[in-house]
Amino acid sequence: MRIAILPGDGIGTEIVGEAVRVLDAVARVHGLKLETETALVGGAAVDAHGHPLPESTLSLARAADAILFGAVGDWKYDKLERALRPEQAILGLRKHLQLFANFRPALCYEQLTQASSLKPELVAGLDILIIRELTGDIYFGQPRGRRTATDGHFPGAEEAFDTMRYSRPEIERIAHVAFQAAQRRNRKVTSVDKANVLETFQLWKDVVTEVHAQYPDVELEHMYVDNAAMQLVRAPKKFDVVVTGNMFGDILSDEAAMLTGSIGMLPSASLDAKNKGLYEPSHGSAPDIAGKGVANPLATILSAAMMLRFSLDQPAAADHIESAVRAVLSAGLRTPDIWSEGQGAVRKVGTREMGDAVAAAITTTRKTTKS
Repeated sequence: MRIAILPGDGIGTEIVGEAVRVLDAVARVHGLKLETETALVGGAAVDAHGHPLPESTLSLARAADAILFGAVGDWKYDKLERALRPEQAILGLRKHLQLFANFRPALCYEQLTQASSLKPELVAGLDILIIRELTGDIYFGQPRGRRTATDGHFPGAEEAFDTMRYSRPEIERIAHVAFQAAQRRNRKVTSVDKANVLETFQLWKDVVTEVHAQYPDVELEHMYVDNAAMQLVRAPKKFDVVVTGNMFGDILSDEAAMLTGSIGMLPSASLDAKNKGLYEPSHGSAPDIAGKGVANPLATILSAAMMLRFSLDQPAAADHIESAVRAVLSAGLRTPDIWSEGQGAVRKVGTREMGDAVAAAITTTRKTTKS
């Protein structure tokens, strides 16, 4: 099983490093043969190769069975031409590898209900799956507004525009993914749109409704995005599977992250039609804390678990990692983003110590199971 390791920028190298150590631990326990190769991406690749997604990195990603990705971006690259900014690496990978379905589970662990910004009774037992379409919408619409300069900014310009677009086949395939996911869960899909003002999302609503006819065992509701944003903080447990477009999904999944206590807890998977995928935490590169050893690696570790489940067909190993994360949280370990005063018997730890604890919990679970 070949895994491309793309740490990226900022805290990316720190959190991916811990996820790789956890993968090594679970591979030893389960007898898995994992072959990893690391490459530069994002700002690190701009510095070394002059482009955020060099051909060598793209070739490695194409050849791999799965990709473990960290995060890209840094304020120092903001003046670059947009095509050369670090964030173009992830957009390029999605486009070239046809990764159209983004799975972002928002799960509130019992041990972290107090860390949520909402009342514990609103988030206890929360388990939402947001499915975001990744290759269409305004992020990829053409043509784009022309700028008066090549540095990514447009001083003196009077107008700029981006075109929102979706095609019927793009909407159909993501709708099928959502309904099939719901069949494995609680059989309810909420399709989020803005059909009352956007023609793009009137098409979205119509096509999702048509596809739903093939899934009579799944309940479908339509919801405007502004209402969905409100309901996520008013009554989040009313949702099961949420399917939406690229931009709305980007925003709503980050909102859902805070329901769980921290965006540092949210993994994600971006899959193609054959379940080959890129796995990454839902958060960014956080250059303000890079190198300080305080970043939460759990979202990346849980992304590695998703990789084992979806792309590498190793569900037992995926379950083992997720159980180890629960064990570590139950033991009271917290990185700064999920720690606060007055939590009782909890201990603030750094990135490396959290990774150590998860890897050790995997080995300990094995010993307990065999004894």
